[in-house]
Amino acid sequence: MSSAAPAAPALEPGDTRVIVVVGIAHGVSHFFHLVLPPLFPWLKDAFALSYSELGLLVTLFFVISGVGQSVAGFLVDRVGPVPVMLGSMGLFAASAAALSLAPGFAGLMLGAALAGLGNASFHPVDYSILNRKVAARRLGHAYAVHGISGNLGWAVAPVFVVTIARFAGWREAFAGASLLALAALALVWVNRSALEAPAHRDAGTVSAIHGAAGGTFGFLRLRAVWLSFAFFLAYAVALGGVQTFGPEAARLLHDVPLEWVALCLTVYMLASAGGTIVGGFLASDAERAERVIGVCFGGAALVAVSVALLPWPGWVVPLLFGAMGVAGGIANPSRDLLIKRAAPPGATGRVYGVVYSGLDVGMSLAPAAFGLMMDAGAPAGVWMGIALAQAALIVGAFRAGRATRVRDAAPDAV
Repeated sequence: MSSAAPAAPALEPGDTRVIVVVGIAHGVSHFFHLVLPPLFPWLKDAFALSYSELGLLVTLFFVISGVGQSVAGFLVDRVGPVPVMLGSMGLFAASAAALSLAPGFAGLMLGAALAGLGNASFHPVDYSILNRKVAARRLGHAYAVHGISGNLGWAVAPVFVVTIARFAGWREAFAGASLLALAALALVWVNRSALEAPAHRDAGTVSAIHGAAGGTFGFLRLRAVWLSFAFFLAYAVALGGVQTFGPEAARLLHDVPLEWVALCLTVYMLASAGGTIVGGFLASDAERAERVIGVCFGGAALVAVSVALLPWPGWVVPLLFGAMGVAGGIANPSRDLLIKRAAPPGATGRVYGVVYSGLDVGMSLAPAAFGLMMDAGAPAGVWMGIALAQAALIVGAFRAGRATRVRDAAPDAV
C-alpha cells in the first residue's frame, strides 16, 4: 500500500481568476495599513506634530476599521460582497487623496478615518467571495494566496511611499497611493462577474441563516463565533507586539545593530509569506486545522520566550524573527479554515465581520500595552507578552474547533 501523500488539487481557471483578484484587493487593503506610519517623519515636520498625535492617526484607523468590520459583515450578506469591495476601493482612493491635500492635522484625521472605513469590509468581503466561489478542496490554497498577498501589501507600502516622498514629496506619495487604489478598483470592476456568487446561492442563504443560526443575529449566540473572536484578538496582540516594539525590544536585549532592527521585521514578513505557501497544503485537510495551529504557535511561543530570556548574539535575532514568521505563516491558512467552519450557512459575512473585528481590537490595544512595558524599561516583558498571546492561540484554536464540532453534532443547540 502506498504511503505517498495525495496530490494537491489542481486549480481551475475560474478559481485562479477569483483567487488572484481577491488576493490583489487584499494586498491593497494591507498596503493602506502602512501608508501613514512610514511618512511620519515628513508629517511631523510639515505640521509640527507630536508622536502622540501621529500615533492617534493609526489608532483612529483601527478603531473605525474594528467597529465598521462588524457592521460590514451584515452589509456583505445583504447586498453581496462585490459592491462592498468596490466601495472599499473607492474609500481607499478617497482617503489617500484627502491625505495628499491635508491642510493640517484635521485633514490627516479625515484621511485616516476614510482608510479605516475602507479597510473595515475586507475580511468579510474576501472570505465571502472565496468561500462561495472556490471549490472546497482548493480553499487551503486560496487562503494561502490570500495571506501571502496581505504580507506583500505590508512589505510594499513602506518602499512605495517612502521612495516617492524622497524624490517628489509626501503629498505626491499619498497621491500615488490613491492612483494605486483606483487601479485596484478598476481591476475589481472588470472582474466583477467572476466574483459575484451565483444567484441561487444568494437566494438560499436566507432560509439557511434562519435554520442554522436562529435569525439574522442568531449567529451571535454561537459559542464558536466568540471563541474565534477571542482567538483573533490574541493573534492581533502577538502580531502587534512583533510589528511595533518587538524589534526594538530585541535590540535592547541582544545588542542588535541599529541597521538590523528594520531587517528583523522584513525577514519576519517574508518568512511568513513563505510559510503560508506550505500552510496552504496542510490546510487542505480541515480536520487537522487545530493541530497545525497548535504546533506552529507552540513553536513560535518558545522562540519568543527564548528572545526574552536567552543570551542570543545579535546576529541570531533576525533568524529568530524568521523562524517565528515561518511558524505563523504555516498556521495562517488553517486559522482561516477554522473560522470558515465556525460560520453557519449564509452568515459568512457577518461571522467574519465580528471575528475579524477582534483583529482590530487587538491591534489597537497591543501597541499601548507594550509601549508601557518599554517605557518601564522591561523589553523582556514585551517578548513574554508575545509568547503568552501565542500560547493563548493554541487554547483558543482547540476550544473554537471543539465548539464547532459540538454545534454540528447538535445543530439546534447554540
